[in-house]
Amino acid sequence: MALLERVGTLLRANVNDLISRAEDPEKLARQLVLDMENQLLQVKTQVAIAIADQHLLQKKKKEHEDAVQEWHRKAELAVSRQQDDLARAALERSLSHQNLANSFGQQLDDQTAEAETLRNAFSKLQQKLAETQSACEMLVAQHRRARVAGKANSARAVVGLQQKASTLNRLRSTILQQEASNVAAYSLLEDDSLEDKFAALDREERVERLLLELKNRQPRLA
Repeated sequence: MALLERVGTLLRANVNDLISRAEDPEKLARQLVLDMENQLLQVKTQVAIAIADQHLLQKKKKEHEDAVQEWHRKAELAVSRQQDDLARAALERSLSHQNLANSFGQQLDDQTAEAETLRNAFSKLQQKLAETQSACEMLVAQHRRARVAGKANSARAVVGLQQKASTLNRLRSTILQQEASNVAAYSLLEDDSLEDKFAALDREERVERLLLELKNRQPRLA
């Protein structure tokens, strides 16, 4: 994702080196924090979109599950009226909705994992932004003291920020790996034409079996 690439660029930035070499350290520090805030806002937007998609998939799954039950009820009614053709058609429709419900269920699982990953990323980025703000304030203060006092050892006090940047970079790698896993999971949903043919045969057999079960449960006429 382009967004994660931009975030990664910010996270890989060596704040210590940038500020120490800047002509105006305070201006650069403010810009760095502003850039991170903008990226954080975009990540928050992506989290909202992912959660909305998750709710939509839940709704679709529930709709098809309800349709399964409704068509099965209609099949029972058709059997009670001794209308096997209608019963078969109803069972066929019931199985179609069941397959769709299963498909949406798989997508829902993938979307739930993606939404959780984004939520975790947002939380960690929010925390790192606060740390970066504090670090920038500390670096600017140290730069002022070094400029006034002329102490060469002032740069040592900001080494810890490099470790923070490394931790944030590992977070970016985790996000990208999760995204790749999601893409791979989605690819498993692709149908194969040969499998479709066997699935159709299997479904016809299931319809006939369900029809026979329904007929066997009906009261036998005297």
